[in-house]
Formats: sequence, structure tokens, C-alpha cells
Amino acid sequence: MQQRKAGRPSGTDGSDFSYRMVVDSRYTKVAKGKSRLKALFFIQAIFQLIGLFFVVLPISKGNDPNTLGVSSSAFGLISLLIGELGRRRSRASFLRVYLITSTVAILLYIFSAVNGSSLLEAIQNPLDWETKKFVLIEFFVLALGLLVQIFTLSTVVSLVNNMSPPKTAS
Repeated sequence: MQQRKAGRPSGTDGSDFSYRMVVDSRYTKVAKGKSRLKALFFIQAIFQLIGLFFVVLPISKGNDPNTLGVSSSAFGLISLLIGELGRRRSRASFLRVYLITSTVAILLYIFSAVNGSSLLEAIQNPLDWETKKFVLIEFFVLALGLLVQIFTLSTVVSLVNNMSPPKTAS
């Protein structure tokens, strides 16, 4: 009795193409989305830390703490932790919670920037730009953070759609 060699055949005529494994495009999209989301979370964490700096700086000068700013920073950091857990473990439910909490965090940060400082006055009056550099830097950080937030949200929505099983017609 002859024994067959184990393993793959050395040469085929191509007729076995239907038996080969093909990776569904959803899985490759999930892998690419997770790697993109990792970079966006890192950038967003940097913006959260800069925002925390803008919240803590007036407190260190002896001013009253901006409660919206403090809650925005805390909410943002917690939402990043939830999002990172969802990204690492491929949990669509965690990523959905991240969508909501990070949106609330960025809205709180916008409200704290508009209410807590003379941001609108500094933007409208170019003559005061020299004296209000700190407020203008905070505005640019806010604008760039909002842009990163938009990219992150679109990536998370795409990732959640690709993670979810395809809808079947019933």
C-alpha cells in the first residue's frame, strides 16, 4: 500500500479554485478600519490631554474651575477607554457607546470654550489677537479636535457596519 504525501498538491490545473478559501471583503475592511481607528484614537488622546491642559491652567492660576471643561475632559478620556476596548476586542456595542459618549464630550468642550472665555470676542476683534493668544490657541485646538472627531466618528460608523453580520432578506 502506498501512502500519499500530506500537504498541498504541488501543481494543479486550476479546477480546484472553488474549494480555496476566500476572505470576505468585510473582514479586510474591519482590519483596515481598526488600524486607522488606532491612529485616530492616539491623535484624539493628544487633543484630550491638550484640552485638559487648557482646563487645568486657569485652576492653577487660582481661578474657579470650569465645570463644563472638567466634565468634558473626564468624559472624553472615559469615552476613549471605551472606544479602545471596543476596537481591541471588536465589540460593536462598545464602539456604539463610544460614538455617543465622545459626541457628548466634544459638545461639552465646545460649550465650555464658548461660555467660559471670551472666545467669540477674541475671534471677532483682530486688534486683540496679540493679547488673547491663549484664547486663539484654544480655538484652533478645538477646531482641529472637532475635525479629528468627525474623521473618527465616520471611521467608527464604517467599522460597526462592517463588524455587524450582513442583513438577510426575510
